[in-house]
Amino acid sequence: MRPFFFAAASALLAVSPLLQANAFAACTAESPKHTVALAELYTSEGCDSCPPADKWLSGIAARGLTADKVVPLSLHVDYWDYIGWKDPFAQPKFTERQRELAHLANSRLVYTPQVVLSGRDFRGWGSAAFDAQVRAVNAKPAVADIKLGLAVAGSEVKLSADAVSRTRSAAQLFVALTQSKIVSNVKAGENRGVTLKHDYVVREWIGPVALSSDGKARLDKAVIAPKGAPTNDLGLVALVQDTKSGEILQALNLNICKA
Repeated sequence: MRPFFFAAASALLAVSPLLQANAFAACTAESPKHTVALAELYTSEGCDSCPPADKWLSGIAARGLTADKVVPLSLHVDYWDYIGWKDPFAQPKFTERQRELAHLANSRLVYTPQVVLSGRDFRGWGSAAFDAQVRAVNAKPAVADIKLGLAVAGSEVKLSADAVSRTRSAAQLFVALTQSKIVSNVKAGENRGVTLKHDYVVREWIGPVALSSDGKARLDKAVIAPKGAPTNDLGLVALVQDTKSGEILQALNLNICKA
């Protein structure tokens, strides 16, 4: 376990119009009536204790934890880049999110690999306790609804997201573009000479988008797909998060579908 201490951080957002798609059919999805858990893995290619957690996350669906039960995300942090290997998937904003979630939980400790389950640190991710906690989250009726739309034309990914919250608490919408089936050959640092495999890696993070006073938010945006990423390996995730507690009210995954 690799700990770090921090000062709290925040993120900003710029939104651009949704464009028309032509190469791929528009894919759509709606969240179910129960609450879907969100599993955020904070990891780094520069951390030699992270590969087992990466492998665990890749195997979630094979264990029966499908996307209608838990949505996985792999967020690569940048604070291990200094030890000899710059993680090509790390972004400062992922470190900022990890720190913000810790702040909301009244903690100053961040570490890798860390699994945050529905907004809370969860250290039993490699055990049956994780499956049990996911079932407990799924047993709750959804208090937020999400609709997603996704299409690809050339190198552009066009997305739309609608969120509605039925709680009285302030909430935010986040959207992530993910890539799976990544193979990375590490040439320096603690994992030198190791070939790593990653799934559900966040390549684009959009948000927060504040829900309005009536509990609604809409996002339309076009982003550039990661260079060299096969279209079939891309996906879209949206989540609604309670602003004050950090609790994930709902999550939704959408994979690309061909015309």
